[in-house]
Parts: sequence; structure tokens; C-alpha cells
Amino acid sequence: MAGHDHSHGGHGGHSHGGHGGHAHGGSGGHVHVPKNFGPAFATGIALNTVFVVIEAIYGYLGNSMSLVADAGHNLSDVLGLVAAWVAAILVRRRATARFTYGYRGSSILAALFNAVFLLIAMGAVIWEALVRLVHPEPVAGITVMVVAAIGILVNGVTAWLFASGAKGDINIRGAFLHMAADAAVSAGVVIAGLVIQLTGLAWLDPAVSLVVAGLVVWATWGLLRDSVAMSLDAVPPEISPEAVTGFLRERPGVADLHDLHIWPMSTTSVALTVHLVMQEGHQAHRVPGNGFLSETAEGLRARFGIGHATMQIEEAGGPACRLAQDCAA
Repeated sequence: MAGHDHSHGGHGGHSHGGHGGHAHGGSGGHVHVPKNFGPAFATGIALNTVFVVIEAIYGYLGNSMSLVADAGHNLSDVLGLVAAWVAAILVRRRATARFTYGYRGSSILAALFNAVFLLIAMGAVIWEALVRLVHPEPVAGITVMVVAAIGILVNGVTAWLFASGAKGDINIRGAFLHMAADAAVSAGVVIAGLVIQLTGLAWLDPAVSLVVAGLVVWATWGLLRDSVAMSLDAVPPEISPEAVTGFLRERPGVADLHDLHIWPMSTTSVALTVHLVMQEGHQAHRVPGNGFLSETAEGLRARFGIGHATMQIEEAGGPACRLAQDCAA
């Protein structure tokens, strides 16, 4: 998406790049929802929500902490998909006079809520599992096996819904791999239920629940770390400020730069502001149709995934910029 620019009189000018999407990596599932996969996400959310309820109920009735923990694991998928879907809808809403960036930041809030909620829930599961390890209680092994087997089916079907797009879209691939991994976790719970049924070793149930809860906490901790960093406007980890600075300094006519800021507007879009000091007498950015600003914005989008770039032009030898002095201080 090409940037567009507009200049102002005097020594200033700025360019706003297009709003190109950019997926954040790292731990946790920040999922950008392509429009054509909306039905797949809706079906996946519905299937997993129903299964979470069933698994939690039978986990309680069957006295199985491993089922309860797996229900929490599947709940993390539901919350992640719901948060991503709702945020994707809000992201498309128009900006207003009060919310000048629109509602893009809602995806960051959703990720933060998701992480905090899951850590609290898994804390409760871990506490109960530790109690069960000290004082094992009888577990309905057959119930564990049957319900977890349903989980394999539900997660397998959900993974299949995303299989067709797994090669062409990294976000769809992430959803596919996540659901496939969940099916594997459910398979582990089935095996635990079988061993409990054959041997009567009730302590295996809380032990498996600790493993499952540990996996959720490990993934969720990364989500919490990333969402807190994004809420504090930290530079996304996959973008190097030094590389961005180097790219901008190499642009024709740029003598220096200052007041560079890079931050996530949402879990899938990044913004940048910078003051570019042009060489004295250099006129490239002033020539109509030269495209200096739009080409720079497009380069930032293509090389770094920065879809909203705002650049202020200053001239060497002109009035000193207060922000440059603040940066030097």
C-alpha cells in the first residue's frame, strides 16, 4: 500500500504511510483474521466453546484435574480467537475526533486481558493439582479418555478448517499449528486416562494437569510480556531501531535525524514518527512529483512492516528543533 504525502510551507513537511498490516511474532497467539477465514474462525470458536463447557463439567464430575486443566488450555484458544476476531472488527472502524487512530489498540487490550485471565485460571488449577498430588483421589479413567478423545476430534476438525490457508498465510498457519498441538495435548490426556484405568494410579491425573497447566503458563507468559510491552509503546521485537535509522540515513539528501519513535498501534500494525534533517540546499523533497516522502514511507512498509509513517522535514542550518535539543539532553 503506497504512502501518501503532503507538504507544508516553510521548513516542515510530513508523510503518512499507508496502513499496511504486520504480524507480530513471539510467544502467544496474536492472530490477524483475514476476511475470507471469518467462517473458519467462527466455527472454530463455536466448536471449542462447546467442548470447553463439556470438558469442564465432566472434569468436575469425573474428579479429573487433567480434564479441567485441558479445558483451561482450550479456553485459551477460544479467548485468543475471540479477542482476535473482535479486535479485527474494531480495527476496521473509522477513526473519530476523539479516537484519532480508531480502535486498533483494542487488540492489545484484548491480548493483555487474555493473558491475565489465563494466568489466574491456571494458578487455581496448579494449586488444586498440587493438593491432589499430596492427597490423591479416585479418578474416572474412562470419562477422562472419552472426553479427551472428543477433544482430539474437535481440535482436529478446527485444524482442518485452517489447513487450506496454512501455506499462504503465516497467521492462518499459526492457528493451524496451535490447534494441531492442542489435539496432541488431548491425546496425552487420553493416554493418562488409559493408564489410570489400567493401574489405578490416581496421582497421574494431577501430574498430567500440572504438565498441561505448565504449557499454558509458558505460552501465556510470553503473551503477557508482549502485550504489556505493546501497551507501553515498546518497539516491536522484530523491528530493529538501528536498522530503521540506517535506512532513513541512507535516503537521498538526509543529513541527520532525531526524535525517532516506533510503536505498535495494534497487534498487527506499527507506526513511526521521525524528524529528518535534510542537507542544506537539498531540494529533492521539495520538487513536485519527486516522491521522496512517499517512497520513504513505502520503503519503511516493505522492509520493516511499518504501515503508518509520519516524517517531519527540517533543513540543516535552519531554526533549531526543540525536540532535537531534548533528545541531545
